[in-house]
Amino acid sequence: MNENLTADRATFVTYLECSLSGELYEADQLHNLSRAGRPLLVRYDLDALRGALPRDTLAARPTDLWRWRELLPVRHTRNIVSLGEIETPLIPITASAGPNVWVKDEGRLPTGSFKARGLVMAVAMARELGVTRIAMPTNGNAGAALAAYATRVGIETIVFCPEDTPEVNVREIAAQGAKVWRVNGLIDDCGAIVGKGAAEGRWFDFSTLKEPYRIEGKKTMGLELAAQLGWRLPRAIFYPTGGGTGLIGMWKAFDELERLGWIGAERPRMFAVQAAGCAPIVRAFEAGEEHAERWEDAHTVAAGIRVPRAVGDFLILRAVRESGGRALAVGDPAILKAVDECARKDGLLLCPEGGATLAAYRQALRDGLVDEDDEVVLFNCATGLKYPMPPAEQRLDRHGTIDFDAL
Repeated sequence: MNENLTADRATFVTYLECSLSGELYEADQLHNLSRAGRPLLVRYDLDALRGALPRDTLAARPTDLWRWRELLPVRHTRNIVSLGEIETPLIPITASAGPNVWVKDEGRLPTGSFKARGLVMAVAMARELGVTRIAMPTNGNAGAALAAYATRVGIETIVFCPEDTPEVNVREIAAQGAKVWRVNGLIDDCGAIVGKGAAEGRWFDFSTLKEPYRIEGKKTMGLELAAQLGWRLPRAIFYPTGGGTGLIGMWKAFDELERLGWIGAERPRMFAVQAAGCAPIVRAFEAGEEHAERWEDAHTVAAGIRVPRAVGDFLILRAVRESGGRALAVGDPAILKAVDECARKDGLLLCPEGGATLAAYRQALRDGLVDEDDEVVLFNCATGLKYPMPPAEQRLDRHGTIDFDAL
């Protein structure tokens, strides 16, 4: 077994903090949202951590998610759950984007998406805090990750998804041991069912940002990125944004790394990428608002970012603005074109949400928001193998005459 999962280790969690009011909450207790109805953030004794963990010590460890254990909330290694959370690679896409653009390909993670990062941490903490029954709304990949990890540690799981969730996701959730229900509505309608059941004491609500620990798992994207780039950060990050947990988590990670003295004060410009058919964060950003109103009649081929309302909207907007970035919306035709061209030109099969980041990068380049010389990282949040592909119907009759010049 990987030594990261068995070694004794110091832990540095001090308390939880309301992301809106700053009110403090005790660690090692079960929490959903704060009294202000906003996400709770895990805080660490970074001064003590700095003294206990030299950067060179961390750099010498195997490059998996659990190498960051001192910056993660799980107190006891016996509660860690793992399916092999690797450090995901940075893939250049020179032909379809340019010489300074990389894709961080999260589709290499367990269950094929970056949802594994958040759910492995949330499930480990649920196990540590004695949770036995969980419910969650999903557009697909989060439900699959939850089902896999929760089943592994014996936690009963109920998942609600919109009725048009990709069939592969629904079957994946069921195959990995969760009860899955299709709902005639969108993800926030599914979330309302979860919330009602939680209020009645039927289960613990695992909705995005409604428990404190998914952010901690997702922030490892930012930790990894800094380490992969030699303890510096790219000029810009394009991130597919629905609930926005990963964007919020990376922004938190960069702050923690600076306070540890491992990186400097320079930050990437954060581009929150949404689909034109569901762009509440873009609308709020452009209007100068701190919160985003629900987007009605949400629709897009990129189901993972079809989130009409995000509970962490103000945290997303705050990170984008503080970084000097933007919130951008791209249409489905541009998303599908980006997926097609990246596959044909660079051999990398993006999911639609990953295609949205490439389409947004191209738009930002045309609009002068980034330069060709800027070092840019796009996030591909899931393997493209889970999504419909164009048909390939050409056939040959082995008994007939084959025109090799026409092949």
